[in-house]
Amino acid sequence: MDQMSEEDRKRILESSPVGTFALMSAVIGGMAVAWLFLYYGVFLPRG
Repeated sequence: MDQMSEEDRKRILESSPVGTFALMSAVIGGMAVAWLFLYYGVFLPRG
């Protein structure tokens, strides 16, 4: 396996976790869509 240099390791550790933020955004967006569906599609029509 290729060894990483100290510069590469430092750059990776100092960078923000973009993949985690993207996954969190997708989950939060899905939950918001599900809540809106329940509110407008189920609760409001029933009164």
